[in-house]
Amino acid sequence: MEPRFEQLILPHLDAAYNLARFLMRDAAAADDVVQEALLRAYRSFSSYRGGDPKSWVLAIVRNCCSTLLATTAKDRIGSAIDLDAVEDSQRDTPEQAALRRSEVDAVRALIVALPEPFREALVLRELEDLSYKQIAQVTGVPIGTVMSRLARAREMLRDAAEAIR
Repeated sequence: MEPRFEQLILPHLDAAYNLARFLMRDAAAADDVVQEALLRAYRSFSSYRGGDPKSWVLAIVRNCCSTLLATTAKDRIGSAIDLDAVEDSQRDTPEQAALRRSEVDAVRALIVALPEPFREALVLRELEDLSYKQIAQVTGVPIGTVMSRLARAREMLRDAAEAIR
């Protein structure tokens, strides 16, 4: 494998998987997408002209997700998203751990229920910490659209959370 590819692209594998997992809603499909995306990235690495490597590889992952979803008639819905909860520095009692897990699962379910453009923008911003400009590069939409989608996603998430309280 080319050392430059390893240096620039491989550090973003976790972000690639995270995005694929949320877009595909299925762990096995996310694995397939990331594998296909990295293969495509490696094959076309000679055409990489610089810029943000994370945005570049996430755009490829997004395109692979779109391609796979377009070829499969049904929307894959997984029972849970495999994101690690934020580790607490204190040891939780079993009851606290169960409550925390329940809250994390509820938030995951709310995110998964968002329509794809909003879910995608929210995951890229809040979980992958991409800038608006980077999200615009990944999704191929103007920054204003990114801002609008994020605002709407946050509003939808807040409304859904209030509805279950």
